[in-house]
Amino acid sequence: MAQSTTTESVPVARGGNTPARLADDTSQGKTTISASVVQKIAGISAREISGVHAMGGGVSRAFGALRERIPGGGTSATSGVQVEVGEKQAAIDLDIVVEYGASIVDLAKAVRRNVITAVERMTGLEVIEVNIAVNDIKLPSEEDEDSETNTRVE
Repeated sequence: MAQSTTTESVPVARGGNTPARLADDTSQGKTTISASVVQKIAGISAREISGVHAMGGGVSRAFGALRERIPGGGTSATSGVQVEVGEKQAAIDLDIVVEYGASIVDLAKAVRRNVITAVERMTGLEVIEVNIAVNDIKLPSEEDEDSETNTRVE
């Protein structure tokens, strides 16, 4: 008879503000890191790579554009970023829009490397995977059209 092995289930938080990780448990106290913190780190580090035009799918980019127009709304560092965070590990999903002419393969490698480095350095979590979905490509002609429609006064 084959002996079955059981794996211990690790609590996972998806997005949100739930404290998801026990980063440090000492006699002086414990530190937890929220999944939303990991989400922001991943979003900021992905945007740092040249060739990433925007983050998120069409709907989230539309809401982001509206948010930017509201005074105090700012931009969302978490748009296009989903995370799963356990006690010791994190998995990250990114939705990106690339600039035309960029090598998507090289860009994805650079984004993945930057996100893993930033999240592991800042949180101590082991990043087990970074999945990247390229949802759109920004053409140079689209940038000219965008700048014309955003101008109110000539």
